[in-house]
Formats: sequence, C-alpha cells, structure tokens
Amino acid sequence: MSPAGEIGTSSTPPRANAPVDGASKIKSTPNSRGAAVVSENIGLVGVKVKRVRPWIQRDIEQVKECKADAMLQALLQRASCAPETEQPELLQKCLKAVLPVCNGQASTALVKSSDIQTALNEYVRPGVENDFYIPFIRATNTALACLEEIKVDGMRAPVPAVDIICQQNNMPMSQKHQAKKSIWKPDLVILPLTSACAPFQDEKGGKKGGKKSKQKDNKKDDEKDNEKDDEKDDEKRKKKRKAHMDTNATAKPKNLPWKDILACIEFKRKTPGRTKGINPPPPSYTVQDYVPTKPEYLPVDHLKDEDPTPGPSQAPVTQRASDTAAAVLSSGLTAAQPSKGGSSSKRKATDTLESAAKKSKMNHNDADNDADNDADNGADNGADNGADNDADDDTDPKLDVTVQTGLYAAEMFASNLGVNYLLNIIVIDDVMWIWYYDRQGIIQCSGINFIQDLPRFMVLLYALQRFELHDWGRNKDFIPVQVEGKQCHEFKIKDEELGMVDLLLHTSHNERVTHYGLQGRATNVVPVTSEALAKKYGNLQDGMVAKIFWGEASRTSEPEILGKVKEIAKVHNTVKDHIPDLLWHHTFTNPTSTIREALGVSDPTTGSCVLYILVFRKLEPITELQGKELFDVWYQCILCHITLWKEGVYHRDVSPGNLMWYWKDGKRMGVLNDYDLSSGQRTHGHEGQRGEVKHLYRHDLESFMWCFAWISLRYKDGVLLPRGLRPFDEWATLGAIACRKEKLGFLDDLTPSAPSDMDQVPWDFIVDCFDVLDTHAFNRRKQLLRSTKRADKPTNPKESESDIDGFLQSFKNTESWTALSKPPQEPSQ
Repeated sequence: MSPAGEIGTSSTPPRANAPVDGASKIKSTPNSRGAAVVSENIGLVGVKVKRVRPWIQRDIEQVKECKADAMLQALLQRASCAPETEQPELLQKCLKAVLPVCNGQASTALVKSSDIQTALNEYVRPGVENDFYIPFIRATNTALACLEEIKVDGMRAPVPAVDIICQQNNMPMSQKHQAKKSIWKPDLVILPLTSACAPFQDEKGGKKGGKKSKQKDNKKDDEKDNEKDDEKDDEKRKKKRKAHMDTNATAKPKNLPWKDILACIEFKRKTPGRTKGINPPPPSYTVQDYVPTKPEYLPVDHLKDEDPTPGPSQAPVTQRASDTAAAVLSSGLTAAQPSKGGSSSKRKATDTLESAAKKSKMNHNDADNDADNDADNGADNGADNGADNDADDDTDPKLDVTVQTGLYAAEMFASNLGVNYLLNIIVIDDVMWIWYYDRQGIIQCSGINFIQDLPRFMVLLYALQRFELHDWGRNKDFIPVQVEGKQCHEFKIKDEELGMVDLLLHTSHNERVTHYGLQGRATNVVPVTSEALAKKYGNLQDGMVAKIFWGEASRTSEPEILGKVKEIAKVHNTVKDHIPDLLWHHTFTNPTSTIREALGVSDPTTGSCVLYILVFRKLEPITELQGKELFDVWYQCILCHITLWKEGVYHRDVSPGNLMWYWKDGKRMGVLNDYDLSSGQRTHGHEGQRGEVKHLYRHDLESFMWCFAWISLRYKDGVLLPRGLRPFDEWATLGAIACRKEKLGFLDDLTPSAPSDMDQVPWDFIVDCFDVLDTHAFNRRKQLLRSTKRADKPTNPKESESDIDGFLQSFKNTESWTALSKPPQEPSQ
C-alpha cells in the first residue's frame, strides 16, 4: 500500500516468501498471493489467458527445486504401510522390484510388460506432439496393470477404490466458478477408472457400475462368501480396465469433471517431426544412480524476460475482495492509465463471462449455456459472440508449458474444497518433471528420462497406484454428499466443549465465494448449517457461513486476534456489534512445511501454511448499498477500525469484501470483517511480513476512501455493472507500480468516471476525499523533497493519536461529509 504521492516507498511490507526485488515484474503483497483478486460475484474477473497468466507465472517463477530421488522417496513414503515411520530404503527396494516390469519379464492374465517397450519404441519415432499421447498412454496403463502384482515389503497394496488410469483428453473441460465458466484442454490426465469410464458409458446410455454389487455384498454375512465376491469383483475390475485400455483410454472423452482429475500430464516436443535427442530404449535395465538430465530442472528463468504485467486486464476467479483488490484499493495512490468507459446515462446491472480455452479464442456466450455447446464452441471454433470486447484480443498467447500446467493446477484446486496439495507432470520429449503444488508454493523435481531410466518412472507409477484419495491431496475431512440434488460437503469432528460438531457445507450454493490461484490463503466462504451449532446458538435468523483458508503458521491466528477484539468490544460501543461473531473454529495440524523438510527444500518453514475453518454468523456485503446507506455503514466500519487501532489491533486489510453489515433493531450495523492479516500491538515485523516502512493508520484510512469510490462507481442497486460501464477493471490484476500509475491517471481527470445517473452528493464526496488525500500527499512529498535537499536520512514516520484523529477529521470537515452524515431513512422491517 504505497502512500499517496510518496516516491520510492512501499508502506506494505512484502510477505516472507515473496521474491526478492527483480525476481518478478509482478510483486507479491501481503494481500495477494497467486491469482486471487476480487470476488464481486466474479463479475469483473475474466479467465482469459492474457489476464490470468501473469499471476500464475509469478508463482511459477518462485518454484523451489528438489532431487528426483527425494521426490520419489517422499511419494513412496506416503504410499507405504507406515507413512509416519521413516523408511529411507524404500526407493532402492522399489527400484529393484520393478525391474521385471521394465525388462518385459512380468505379465498378468490380461497384459504383458513387453508391450511397454513396444510402446516406448513407437514413442521415439518422428512426429508432432499429438503423436506422443497414445504410446505414452499404452506404456503407462500396461505398466500399472503389471505393477499391481509387484509386492514390496513395507508398501501398501494397490487401492482398487481409486484404481488410477492414464486417459487421453485433449478435449475441452469446463468448470463454473460462481456461475462463470472456464474451459481448458489438458493433454492427458490421471484419474480413477470409474471416472474415466463414465463419459463413454453415458454416451451409450449405460449406468455407472458398482452400486448393485456393493449393495449385494453389504447384505452378506459369511466371510468366505465375501472373499469370493471380492475376488470376482477384482477380476471384473481388471477386465473392465483392460477393455478401457484397449479402446477408450486413447479416445477423447467429453465432459470430464475437474473434481475427478488427480493429475494432468502436459506434453511439449522440442523438435516436431524429428527424433534428434530421443534415443530408443536400451536392451535391458538395471538399478543405477540418477543421471541428471539436460536441463536437470525445467527452466523458468526465460519467463522473466517477458513482460508479465498486463495492460487492461483481469485475473481469474477468486476468493473475496480482500486479496489483490485489497492491494489495489488499499494502496493509497498506487495504481496505471485513466479508466475508460466509466460514464453512462443508464447503467445496466448485468454481465457475462467466459474463459479461454487452451490455444483457442474465448467464447463470451452466456455462462448458463449448455456445457457441451460452450465447450465445443469456445474451445474448437473460437467464436467471440460477446459484448465484452476490450483492448485485449481473445487469442491465447503462446503459453509456456509451466504456466499452462499451473493453470490446470488452479482448476484442480478450485474444484475440490480444502485440497492440501496437487501433482502434475510435464513431459518434454523423453524427460518428465513432477510438479508439486500447495498453498506455500511450488516444487519441481529434477528431470527423469523415462526412456533411459524407466525404473524411476515405474517407481513413480508404483507409488501413485497405492495412493488413497487423501494421498493425492484431497482433504479427507470434507466428504462430498448430495443433498436435495445439490453438491455439498460434510465435515464432522470431535470438539472438547460441544462434543461432535457437524457441518454441512453448501458448496454449490450461489452465495459461495471461491478462490482461483496457486498460492496464498485460498479463502472459500461457504453457507453452512449445523445441528450442533444450532443447538448451542439457536436458529440464527440470517444463517451461518464457514470461512476455509490457509493461514501462515507463524502468524497470530485469526481466532486469537478476534479474542482480543472481543475484549475491546466490551468497553467500546464503536466496536461492540461491529465485529464478526465467531461461533466455532478448528485448526488442522498438517503444515505445508512438512513435505519441504522431507525433500530438502531450502527454507522449508518460511511461509508454511495450515488450514483453518471458522464459522461465523452470516453478514451482508456492503456492495448492496449506495448513497447515504453506504456512507452510514462505511463510517461505522471506520469508527470500529480507528478504535481497534488505538487499542493495538491493526487490521491492515481494508477492502470492499471486508466491509459488511446486518440488521439490528431496524438499523444497519456496519461490521469490519476479516482479521487474518491483522496484528497486535506488540508485534513489530511479523515473521510472515517484513518491510522497512511502517504500516500507518492513514494507509488504512486511504483504503476506506478508495473503497467508497470503488463501490459507488462500480455498482448500481447492489449489482456489479457490466464491463464497459464500470471503471477500474484493469486495476485488479496490476502490480503495485502499475496500479500506482493507474490511480494517479484517474486522479488527473475524474470527469470521465462520473456517471450521469449518480446522485450528486456521493460524487461530490468522492471528489472531496481525493482532494484531501492529494493535499496530504503534496505536503508529505514537499517534506520529503526538503529532507532530501538537506541530505537527511529517511526515517519511518511516527504517528500520534492526535495525528490519527486529525487525519480523519480532515475528511469530516468537508461539506459533502456533512451532507452524507444526515441519517438515511430506513425501510420498515
């Protein structure tokens, strides 16, 4: 948050795991990691590649590295019989065990491993990228079938309930993010066999198998009969698998759901049509030391030579306005070109969005169109039928494979609630790299030449075949269920005070606020019901919401901060009734640093995250209000904020999404929400945040002023205006420097952003606020120039209570503040 008009300073310290200067042209802020921007019902965000790429790319540039053997050992450990017990010999044992499969000496009743070498010999022939797919799929699936029979002491058996298979895709996969649709086309995917078969069964009018046999088994009591039935079921499964391998595994399915994808495999060919650099498989394989590939790690340095900072652009589906938007709105005067198209005689409260497909144009058809038509038209035809045209053209740029695969990871994160981590694989010619994604960051292992070093590829498959769903990163505490035909998640846990706490998370509800990106807090806000909490608190009239997010382990937790805030509320009416009501919370005990310590990654605990779930009374967004009603709730939040600041609780995250309200005794009560970036009085320079410039009260108050303008100019009657009729869209995805330029340009000429149908008093107030900010900025800039002339050493500004009160009073002294302060007439309740 750069103070207005100040040169060469940054008032918001970067996070501890932010890149050093020069590492990326988009800088991290404490409010934004990954591609998280503004929620606003996802109306402003567009999953166009040109808009998403810079944020995904920035996270890719921060990738950590580990050795291939370390990654394989860690994956084997998770698939072992005793994951918590160190077993350093697993890799060597498994490398020896898979040699018969590599050398064509293993077979089952249905497959023989000699077919693997046949497929690999086909793989190295000249051809284009698509020629890689079928031989790779055949080699992989044949290997999986053979590896089922390999037993290694200390390793689990394969998991029939998952039964992974490699499936060709290269077809559009669509997913909705708060009613807005994205479309991508991964080359190959790894997913459960039942999920791979489903699209082909549906096309033939068949039914998904398994239900009848399970019901029959549940009725039987005889253990021997059950064992026989299990053997028969396993035999049927293997035959079903073989039939799918022979036909549909290499066919293109329709409508694969992202929630079922366990890993994506993306291919690139350096020299299409040639075999230079791709040697055929050796006659036989032995266990050898790892041989480094060239390059050993998939280079991402070349990405930094490109300019990742977008022009007029958006970023993808998000958590709430407290991420990048918070950086935008709370950055004082820190942002790029004057906004265009901000005025209108009649502003329509409608908007649509479509996302880009891989190597294709966007389709701006209405998001509610049929998924098949959207996918086919958007990805294959590249039609552009929408009115949402802007300065960007909709043709996807040439995406680096690392960014492209990162985009798939973002989709996989978004499709599964509370997912802990993900795996993807990038294949370039005969080398593969395993990429590991979690909310602390990204790790890639050194390359594996799967043609010359086939045993290591087989060990990878051997480990993955023994993964339960939670080993794939799915959070086993969130159980998918169908309630009245809608997707929900159950969460149950023992609580010392309440006993068993049951939460039903309504994850398909249209009020859910989602996140899209790779790193950071990844906040989801979901409507929730609970018998246990209803018993304790009664039936809450407005309902409850669950906030699920990844917080930095080194920071004071939000529940702890709220505990102090609650104590302050007991003695200050400006805080009482103006803070969120935390009903229940739980902290998971699986820090993201654990895998980094196992892999030998540098600084494994820096930025380590843990998952939290907090349940609150439901509040209403401030964006529903305008004019005097908006001002009244907004000012209540300011009064709460300033009291907390004086009492030693610094909010640091003022944004539209964190300003809420509710009804009490016929009056709207403003609520300052979201304290997961807050700090206490005794905390100077968090472990999770470091910076040379102290965060001051005026920085947050500036954010309040920008929030008022943002809401007033972008909303009409509580609905986000269509693109082209609202300003500031491009601000949401810009870095701090570019955003500063945008804001200065906006302040140079406010006239184009003045809607003709907006009441005069709120507009006057916006102008007055920026006038006051400009005056203060001028005075600070003048003082800075004078100190520079005297060669004084810059010092962090000190702020007294009188400075705090005086800064707020300078806004209250304006005529427009007085006019808006007159009590609004409330509707009858």
